[in-house]
Amino acid sequence: MVDAITTTEATSRATASRTSLVSNFETFLQLLTAQLKNQDPLSPLDSNEFTAQLTQMTGVEQQLLTNDLLTSLLAAQQGTGLGGATNYIGKEATAAWSVTTLDEGKANWTYELGASASSATLSVLDSEGKVVWTGPAPDRTTGTHGFVWDGKTTAGGQLPDGGVYSLKITAKNGTNDVAAQVLTQGRVSGVELYDGVPYLTIGGSIVPVSSVIALDEYEAPAPVTTPVPATPTA
Repeated sequence: MVDAITTTEATSRATASRTSLVSNFETFLQLLTAQLKNQDPLSPLDSNEFTAQLTQMTGVEQQLLTNDLLTSLLAAQQGTGLGGATNYIGKEATAAWSVTTLDEGKANWTYELGASASSATLSVLDSEGKVVWTGPAPDRTTGTHGFVWDGKTTAGGQLPDGGVYSLKITAKNGTNDVAAQVLTQGRVSGVELYDGVPYLTIGGSIVPVSSVIALDEYEAPAPVTTPVPATPTA
């Protein structure tokens, strides 16, 4: 199995490799200079051997240039990823993501059912994967439905703001499982970069761009106008 590496890791490895090459290159030049200074005038350095050493030195120099180019490409790729993510700001996004934070005593999710279910159970898990609340889903019909958790455990205790929680749904129609998923929906308010990967801020959630499955233009709500009563005539 081949493990993927992030842009940050790749840049770090390239930088470390360059440092090692620079050290070896400088040592090589020092040894070559010392060899030329101390060679026997009656038995000078063989031209073929000298040419071979120069060729080796040129190869090291080319490797240094290659590493510099690689580092530049990785930096450009990282900047492009963040720059591309900024295009999401201000738009309505839907992400297949179940993690959010408890803020002002509530956490918001959206869940989707592929078909109507005879039973559907929601479970809220803390950052350690422990179930802190469980209960029936408020709507078991086909489609997407909103769910707001009040931050209370199944036993009734109130959890403090700032905790990270995820939602899990289990739905059945009789004995058959119903396809279901948890979504995060909302307007994108910002972007961040973690280990070279761009993330979007959607409400209380920070989701990777790769989890976004739908994107729409944000439509501001229509202003509410209050009718002005007519002025009575004399």
